[in-house]
Amino acid sequence: MNYVWVIIIIFSFFCAIATNNMSSLSSAVISGGTEAITLVLKLTGIICFWNGLMAIAEKSGLTRIISNLLKPVLKLLFPKLKDEKAKNAISMNLTANLLGLGNAATPLGLEAMKRLQENSLKKDTATDEMVRFVVLNSAALHLVPTTVALLRHEFGSQNPMEILLPSIVTSFLSVTVGVLMTFILRKAFKI
Repeated sequence: MNYVWVIIIIFSFFCAIATNNMSSLSSAVISGGTEAITLVLKLTGIICFWNGLMAIAEKSGLTRIISNLLKPVLKLLFPKLKDEKAKNAISMNLTANLLGLGNAATPLGLEAMKRLQENSLKKDTATDEMVRFVVLNSAALHLVPTTVALLRHEFGSQNPMEILLPSIVTSFLSVTVGVLMTFILRKAFKI
């Protein structure tokens, strides 16, 4: 990835020279850096807010309730998984993703993967559960696209939540296809 960034920067520099737009490039670099820092601070605020809510949910027992509600789904998706701590971590990751908090879901996903790794017999090979969890986490079913709505609001959208229905439909379809593919490919490549 580092090479890609270097190529983009060099290409931009040569294009600016070729088109005699060095002043535009300089302005874009300065304003882009400022805008990036502003955006990071705004996203940090919302992530801190949701992480705080998740911590409160965990201490109040709400995470256990959510985990119990998700048990039928987890049993269907992870039929071999018996570790309750791994199931709780997966439940919290799925919950954070449902709320559109991909960044808040990351530490929960790392915890879930750590638990799945501990249950693995082959420490250097991903299990079916690990692969399925990565697909679930990557496809991420969203009920509330919080981060995207915040970005739309920041860039002047009159109705930042108008993407709610398309977001739900597309994330549901991507999760469904991804999970189905994990089962199909597992059958196809396991003897």
